[in-house]
Amino acid sequence: MTQAASAYASPTDALVAEFPSAVVVESHGQSVVYIDKALLADVVEYLRVSEEFTMCLDVTAVDHLQDSERAQIAGIKRERFEVVVNLISHPRNTRIRLIAQVPESDPSVPTLTSSFSGTSFPEREVYDMFGITFDGHPDLTRILMPDEWIGHPLRKDDAPARVPVTFKGDPGPR
Repeated sequence: MTQAASAYASPTDALVAEFPSAVVVESHGQSVVYIDKALLADVVEYLRVSEEFTMCLDVTAVDHLQDSERAQIAGIKRERFEVVVNLISHPRNTRIRLIAQVPESDPSVPTLTSSFSGTSFPEREVYDMFGITFDGHPDLTRILMPDEWIGHPLRKDDAPARVPVTFKGDPGPR
């Protein structure tokens, strides 16, 4: 463990000490930390700097609109959307999953690009597919769907239909 790592027994202990509103659960041998969406960028930066989490593996989202079997986590107000961030610490040989509840009425979270520049494209994909915006993102534009596409295909209330789609760089509809 280097000088940057905290004196706490685990990164989740240190995280809860720094952000008392965080709720930690274990899932399949991995720490899952539920955090307030407004704190997402701060928590990621804290883990990067203070707890040696050197890589962001993924940023994605989940739409729980039709999820009747969803688990209730004590102390967490469930919202329609969740933004999920997976981080890894090579020096500590550990992973952590962050989950932020995102209400349908305000589908936005702060961008993580200042901590991990590689999150730019996954954030754009979440925006394109779910309509969740990342405040402060340097280029929050569609990445998969055509620019003029209306809606967000992975939202559970997006009307499914057979629509000929011309993808970026494709010569014509398929």
